[in-house]
Amino acid sequence: MSRIAQRFKELKERNEAALIPFITTGYPDLQQSLRIVLALAEAGADIIELGIPYSDPVADGPVIQKASQQARAAGMDLKAFFSLVAEVRRKTGVPLVAMTYYNPVFVCGQKRFADNCRQSGIDGVILSDLPPEEGEEWLKIAAGAGLDTILLAAPTSTEERLRKAIDSTSGFIYCVSRLGVTGADHDLSSSLRPRLERMRAMTDKPLCVGFGLSMPEHIRQVAALADGAVIGSALVRLIADNAAAPDLLDKVRGFTALLKQATIR
Repeated sequence: MSRIAQRFKELKERNEAALIPFITTGYPDLQQSLRIVLALAEAGADIIELGIPYSDPVADGPVIQKASQQARAAGMDLKAFFSLVAEVRRKTGVPLVAMTYYNPVFVCGQKRFADNCRQSGIDGVILSDLPPEEGEEWLKIAAGAGLDTILLAAPTSTEERLRKAIDSTSGFIYCVSRLGVTGADHDLSSSLRPRLERMRAMTDKPLCVGFGLSMPEHIRQVAALADGAVIGSALVRLIADNAAAPDLLDKVRGFTALLKQATIR
């Protein structure tokens, strides 16, 4: 059983949803992002999504785009990413998910990328722009390396494409809460509940919701409907607003603990 599957099993026994925070790796700098990941784990994050900075992050809103640009300008690349992951893995057993786009994987080489993920301690991979119809080779390579592949289920997905994504996904299914790119919203989409109910009737794989979640009340609402909640832009903005503050890590821990409390049903 993978670390991700084991974590969802443990959470189900405790009647909790998973808190899955996202950070841009290498932001505000390499050492601080390492400390932030460890702070997230200490504060109760169940799975941590590590964004690999990319030059054309089409699924990301302005907050994460800016963080990615700054991380890349500071020298963040795949080599630095895998080094950071290996350091994190030496210090915590929290499940780690790499979030990226297909181009960096293609340039690196799918097999090499998967091997580097496995060797450094990554448990799953999200390729945000890889359609399931075109991901068969990657899915085989990832499975051979013991990696979960987490695919996105968009609000516009047809029944056929939704079924393909569900069948191809392992670890958990990433349910995009609304149309558009990442970014904090005030209210969750009214269509989220019926969509999740529809998907629940199709699979018993964990369903996790992301895009637009920014506060404990969002996490509480999602925890009542799904198996996990992904929070990204609100956390990256908190880091950006406090990047030079001496209590940055305390603020990260406090925000994470508050969000985690909201996952308890």
